[in-house]
Amino acid sequence: MLLLLGGGVVATAILVKSKGLGGGWLLINFGWGLAVFAGVTVSYASGANLNPAVTVGLLVAGKFTQGFGVALLYFIAQLLGAMIGAVLVWLAFKKHFDEEENAGTILGVFSTGPEIRSYAWNLVTEIIGTFVLVFVVLGFGHAGDAATKTPAGLAALGALPVALLVVGIGASLGGPTGYAINPARDLGPRIIHAILPIKNKGTSDWGYAWVPVVGPLVGGALAGALSLALLP
Repeated sequence: MLLLLGGGVVATAILVKSKGLGGGWLLINFGWGLAVFAGVTVSYASGANLNPAVTVGLLVAGKFTQGFGVALLYFIAQLLGAMIGAVLVWLAFKKHFDEEENAGTILGVFSTGPEIRSYAWNLVTEIIGTFVLVFVVLGFGHAGDAATKTPAGLAALGALPVALLVVGIGASLGGPTGYAINPARDLGPRIIHAILPIKNKGTSDWGYAWVPVVGPLVGGALAGALSLALLP
């Protein structure tokens, strides 16, 4: 659900002959936010563990009680879900992919890429963006705590605060790299891009692929560690 709607809004905004062509960055940001809203809403059985970086943050913070074995299964499921979502986007926009001649545009539907390629600084951007995501999500978990005296209303809204957070991260920090902030979100569709028989698709940019994996994992771990002191 997350990748179907998230990848779908990118395809809508950038693929040739799409009715939403030229919708712009804010359309993509809001589309991804709503994709997160839908994904979180239907993934309640796992505690909305859609993102390996969030799962890592919960592990480090001691809030993932099922153990590392279950976390590993979640990682696999997150990657497979992202791959399935990417395939569904391709099916929905098949004729538009056939018409698209720009390889960079095609890859942009599936995965992120930097506007200025500098692996070290691109990594820093992904670490910071993911830190914000995971740290604030951990903060949401305290809403309604008697010990912290925070209001319960935020938690009662469920997926909406997380969706708005993703919109905010995209609007504020997404410009340099396209804000993967989720290893599965980038790696799964990139694998599908490499596999699918898409006309004019070019390469899958594997030289950059490690950045949107390592950066979010580091950012998530840092958020989990600092939450122990800053979100008691």
